[in-house]
Amino acid sequence: MSVKPGSKAIQGEGTSLQQWQHSVSLSAVPAISLDALVPPACRLVVVAPHPDDEVLMCGGLLADLVARPQQDLLLISVTDGEASHRDSAHWSAHNLRQARVHESQAALRALGLNSASLNWLRVGLPDSGVPHHETELWHCLAQRLEPGDRLITTWREDGHCDHEAVGRACAKAARQLGASLLEAPVWAWHWASPEDARIPWHKARKLILDESSLRRKHQAISAHRSQITPDGDKAAVLSPHALERLLQPFELVFV
Repeated sequence: MSVKPGSKAIQGEGTSLQQWQHSVSLSAVPAISLDALVPPACRLVVVAPHPDDEVLMCGGLLADLVARPQQDLLLISVTDGEASHRDSAHWSAHNLRQARVHESQAALRALGLNSASLNWLRVGLPDSGVPHHETELWHCLAQRLEPGDRLITTWREDGHCDHEAVGRACAKAARQLGASLLEAPVWAWHWASPEDARIPWHKARKLILDESSLRRKHQAISAHRSQITPDGDKAAVLSPHALERLLQPFELVFV
């Protein structure tokens, strides 16, 4: 199923990896080094709307930072991802809340992070309901952000209501607290076209991933079994087409 111009519909297979590989706009995006993206003296704050978004956004970045001595890192999980399988005979919201936390723990271990000692905050806002709790999230962020932090989250125009609400709350908190905001597209890879003018190409940078970091990112995504496995006759939330786009040998961020 093709995506109509001007649409942000997350339906069908979306824009293929092959189409993105022929994108003139994407190929022109300059690379950025790890130290330029997250200077060694800075704390990195990762705000993920759902379990797995931290891997999809910046799993390679996190894997790279493991080798950095005494890197200060705060992971904020906004929801528990309990609404990913609506009307499922197998996955109730209760089951998903439990399973997805365990999946996140396994994914973080695959990236080289110790989830037991990681500074990890689970906010527990309702999955697919974050726009109704945006002010609450902003207050939560404002209590924890510090001047000089690097804050990475989903892009404010990503096409999923939670991703956009989290992006807006992060942008407001970063502006008020003096943190530097980095935004990453996740679902935009699905609905955008290869030369899409809605993508802020002038702000885009590529963090190139080496083989080790890319392999760890693959392993981390594989830990999210609920999302990559079909549910009976229903397709997986993260289809093979989606994973192809999200596991490219670089991570795109808007600076």
